[in-house]
Amino acid sequence: MSQRHDFEPAEDAVLDAARECVLAVGFRRTTFSDVARRAGVSRMTLYRRFPDLETLLSGLMTREFGRLVEEARAVGHEAATCRERAVGMVTLAARRLHSDPLFARLLDVDPELLLPYVTVRLGGMQRMAVAGLAAELQERDGSVRDGDPEALARGVELITRGFVLAREPGIDAWAELDRAVDGYLRP
Repeated sequence: MSQRHDFEPAEDAVLDAARECVLAVGFRRTTFSDVARRAGVSRMTLYRRFPDLETLLSGLMTREFGRLVEEARAVGHEAATCRERAVGMVTLAARRLHSDPLFARLLDVDPELLLPYVTVRLGGMQRMAVAGLAAELQERDGSVRDGDPEALARGVELITRGFVLAREPGIDAWAELDRAVDGYLRP
């Protein structure tokens, strides 16, 4: 089952404005005033929905990166086996996230903001990815090793995280991610 996060049109306008601000100056230099001005709302309206900038960033990341996960799930259904679908979906989502301008800006300007999602806890987008992959792994067609689908999905998320965060040019990281996920899930 997919975990979709649908946003109200007014909230989308605020998140769009926040995205523009973060792309322009980074998260740490973004202010509620800047976001409110770009969104065409008052700061009080912004504070009613988002009590602080961290909550706003979390909502923005969940929306933006959640869309990438959903797109990868939709494309992944073309593969023949459960394992092939999982590998294709994971690699596509990782590629798209790695090349996403907002994600790149956060890594370049405000990498410390991502540290809790790497070391301490799963964020909303990571939970969506794990839940989506676990749902795909529920299908038992013999192409995936035995195991709890959620545990397998969490293992895949851990493998994938390093590839997404790496900034290593010159290697075919996506082919290596394919191999790593395929090997991990293979019976």
